[in-house]
Amino acid sequence: MKETFDIFLLVMAVAALGVFVALHFFEAGYGFLFDRRYGPPVPNKVGWVLMEAPVFVFMCILWACSERMWDAGPLVLFLLFQTHYFQRAFIFPLLMRGSSKMPLGIVVMGMVFNTLNALMQGGWIFFVSPDGFYDDWFAKPYIYVGGAIFFAGMAINLHADYIIRHLRKPGDTRHYIPRGGMFRYVSSANYFGEFVEWTGFAIASWSWAGAVFAWWTFANLAPRAASLYRRYEKEFGTEFTALKRKKIIPFIY
Repeated sequence: MKETFDIFLLVMAVAALGVFVALHFFEAGYGFLFDRRYGPPVPNKVGWVLMEAPVFVFMCILWACSERMWDAGPLVLFLLFQTHYFQRAFIFPLLMRGSSKMPLGIVVMGMVFNTLNALMQGGWIFFVSPDGFYDDWFAKPYIYVGGAIFFAGMAINLHADYIIRHLRKPGDTRHYIPRGGMFRYVSSANYFGEFVEWTGFAIASWSWAGAVFAWWTFANLAPRAASLYRRYEKEFGTEFTALKRKKIIPFIY
């Protein structure tokens, strides 16, 4: 099983590189970058639930089928992971305002990736990691350092989402430049927060599976952040560029 899982991780890492390159030529067509070429539109709230719920459900199944389900290390990693996806799949859509839509193709691609990611993270934590790998995990620094980074990233992500949700008053359809929080430093603070989260999770799990997911997060979100940056430049001109923000990583990129 370990050899097959290693090949799976390698394929996923290479696929992420392909996505990273492709998204520099084809914008991910949802949200501010909505594009009907990616399929017929579906309501944003429905789309987000359909995209994010599979990973939550499949992780629960893998956890319930594992002999390690009550082992402290795997259980805490499971709860960290599910905390994010419970919020993203079931709370975040309820908080959405307006009647925006996303293309069905984006929804389907999100469902496929999230299912594969559940197999990556749950497969490693509950089935593939060596026996005893997570024994005495709380006597090691990984869970504390990674957990702190994970929750810092989640706080950044949630705060950025809050700022974005409150940019418009009811009935307003104009675009605005997000301000405050980590938006002082990057134009896509929500993406920065999510990347920090999964970097923290990779450290907490101390696994190649976690590292591949962190790489996937960057490969998917960094090109999108660059596309959004260009849209802000085009729409707002010097009002935006004068802010001297980076795209997704403060002071770097």
